[in-house]
Amino acid sequence: MTAQTLTELEHARAVADAILYEGYLLYPYRRSSGKNRVRWQFGVLVPRPWLSPAAAADDSVAGSADAWRQQTECLLEASASATVHMRLRFLQVRHRSVESAVDGGFRPVSELTVDGRRHLTFDDAVPRDYDVVATAGELLRDPHVAEVTVPGGEEVERLGEAGRIVRTWWPLRLRVRVSARPARAPFPLLRLRCEVENTAEGPERGAPRPEALRFSLVATHSLILVRGGSFLSLLDPPEWAAAAARECHNVHTFPVLVGPRSQRDVVLSTPILMEDHPRVSPESPGDLFDATEIDEILSLRTLTLTDEEKREARATDPRAAAIIDRIEGIPPEVMDRLHGTVRSLRPADEPPTGSVVVDGVLLSQGSRVRLRPRPHGTDAHDMFLDGRIGVVEKVLTDVDGARQVAVTLADDPGADLHRWYGRFHYFSPEELRPEPDPAPDPDPDREPAP
Repeated sequence: MTAQTLTELEHARAVADAILYEGYLLYPYRRSSGKNRVRWQFGVLVPRPWLSPAAAADDSVAGSADAWRQQTECLLEASASATVHMRLRFLQVRHRSVESAVDGGFRPVSELTVDGRRHLTFDDAVPRDYDVVATAGELLRDPHVAEVTVPGGEEVERLGEAGRIVRTWWPLRLRVRVSARPARAPFPLLRLRCEVENTAEGPERGAPRPEALRFSLVATHSLILVRGGSFLSLLDPPEWAAAAARECHNVHTFPVLVGPRSQRDVVLSTPILMEDHPRVSPESPGDLFDATEIDEILSLRTLTLTDEEKREARATDPRAAAIIDRIEGIPPEVMDRLHGTVRSLRPADEPPTGSVVVDGVLLSQGSRVRLRPRPHGTDAHDMFLDGRIGVVEKVLTDVDGARQVAVTLADDPGADLHRWYGRFHYFSPEELRPEPDPAPDPDPDREPAP
């Protein structure tokens, strides 16, 4: 791809990299951990002969099962002169063997400590990519088909006189096919199809999965850019394209719009199902190989590891070592940013400011309301607040333009503290009932009843 194209894809790179390394190594990042003995669960394209007939025939959208192919279909508004750039990305497994020097030769060992540093035998992976560039007109006339070979290799790292590390990776073979055809719609529309197949001949069925992974594409996904056109969302297509969207058949991957919401020129086709315009939290100081987890929780857990556990994690993989080092060096102000951020709400700016009408009553800051959470599609904890009295603190508007009301509980002794922190309960206006202010006490000076 050109430097300009790479710049245009940069806003999608962080999300794509999170896909690339999702599940690469999981907390506690140690080789001895059970969850790190069965690795790489998303976007794994194995040799077809290794799969059972049922698994080979599976054409579902789920990308968490081992498969031999992926197929992306998405909708594209573009003229014949528009340029389509597809970048296929995946990991190639590499075996790292630690060998001890013995009698003038070398013997594979599980681990070796040299000059106080521990080295472990383990598998890692290196990123690979392949690019296809063509105009929409070219893809309409003749599909682009490429037989691709990613070479194998070996490299040796000496550990002084004590031993060595041998890194070995095996050749990969794959087929990439990109095509386009008109979609059935009342306006000009193309259906773009990108297919990726693992064409390696072995190993045969019954071989251990780690052996099959040597000849597999791992965490396979694609970034697709169009210059001179735009993509349509398959999750929320315009009405005129809804039927065409339903006809798109995605196998072990699914395309979503990625990048700023104002742009529709880049699609990320991923084995992990996402919504349109996903993005990595800006508070995140770095990847933890688990994009579905909460950075604060994983960081705090990592800090609780013993020195020996951290030493093993550092020896397991250089990327694990980088995680440990980064978390140990997180300054307090960065850790504070991980504690929680609300992005979906913004101050309401419709007149009257900071208010909403419910059952004919204008509610604003200080209004009393009775909470009536809807029975379905809400936070389960809100059901425990049914019938309680709340005090309106703010009226906000979410990204979809809907009103949300922030409240504290009238009988909560910690309400002032929650108000100071800005931590509220949020309800839609339909979940609230106006509540009159309590009647004033006619004799506030009287003695309380015994």
